[in-house]
Amino acid sequence: MECKRKILVVDDEPHNIVLLEGILTKLGHNVVGAENAVVALEKLDRTYDLVLSDVMMPVMNGFEFVEKIRENSETQDIPVIMVTTLSQKGDRLKAVEVGANDFITKPIDIVELRVRTESMLRQKAQQDEIKAFESDLHELVESRTLELREALFKLDEAHVETIHHLCAAAEYKDEETANHLVRMAEYSRILAKQKGLDKETVQLIHTSSPMHDIGKIGIPDNVLLKPGKLTAEEWDVMKSHAVIGGNILSMGTSDYINMGAVIALSHHEKWDGSGYPSGLSGEDIPLPGRICAIADVFDALTSKRPYKEPFSVERSLEIMKEGRGKHFDPELIDLFFENLEEILSIKESCAD
Repeated sequence: MECKRKILVVDDEPHNIVLLEGILTKLGHNVVGAENAVVALEKLDRTYDLVLSDVMMPVMNGFEFVEKIRENSETQDIPVIMVTTLSQKGDRLKAVEVGANDFITKPIDIVELRVRTESMLRQKAQQDEIKAFESDLHELVESRTLELREALFKLDEAHVETIHHLCAAAEYKDEETANHLVRMAEYSRILAKQKGLDKETVQLIHTSSPMHDIGKIGIPDNVLLKPGKLTAEEWDVMKSHAVIGGNILSMGTSDYINMGAVIALSHHEKWDGSGYPSGLSGEDIPLPGRICAIADVFDALTSKRPYKEPFSVERSLEIMKEGRGKHFDPELIDLFFENLEEILSIKESCAD
């Protein structure tokens, strides 16, 4: 053999252990003896490469011993050769049934012992190589999976960072604060979660909702920042920001940008069909747009704008209630009021 293998010899006759130890040691193996199966089970662990066991033993016979070996996940793959005087076919079949791999008959023939042990040890060595390969492959897969997750996380961070820069560009012209975007995103997250959307979609809406007014970057300052009431012509120009935002974001390929395009185009639509830019109504309005409409309007009502002072929370909530079934999806506005405590907490913690 090319390397020493560890073999356990089990026999209730001491002279048989001595005989097998002598032969196997000369063949280059490391041999450990056990006078019965109970002692053998105490010694046996995964470091052994082969077991040679007698069949007819007191306390626990060879068949029961093999069954115990196969029941233990630590030892179940160790090959077992039964050394026996049994010659009946039924006994051999029983040995196979309990998990024995081979047989050697007594009296022991040295050539047969060498051939059969070497055969079993080769199988064990091949089995060990396969296990080692599987272990290495598992570690490699885990390592590559971790690397892929890290790469996707970095890519995801890059997408989010791009979104923040886009929103910052729009804010540069508008007087809406960064806190408005934070509040609006948090309100949208709460409504999406309470609506029962899956975790990934909730996160997508939360991250993408700040892009709702990205189209304002294309609105002239004299309209966008006008302190008074807009004329009909100016209002038409202002309303075009929804289409401008949709067009800007339609050029993206990420899920975030695609969601942002949906929200930009639809968050000014109204449940009764009186909104813009497409006059959609009811459930024809994409759900993310319906969610963000509530979040955006509430924050707009309670915030200062170039054309108005902030409304009180009480007055703002009255306006929100009046919009049920007209401006807002009835189910979503009900969820808004059911979670009002959390929403007002966010408003206070993210005040301008």
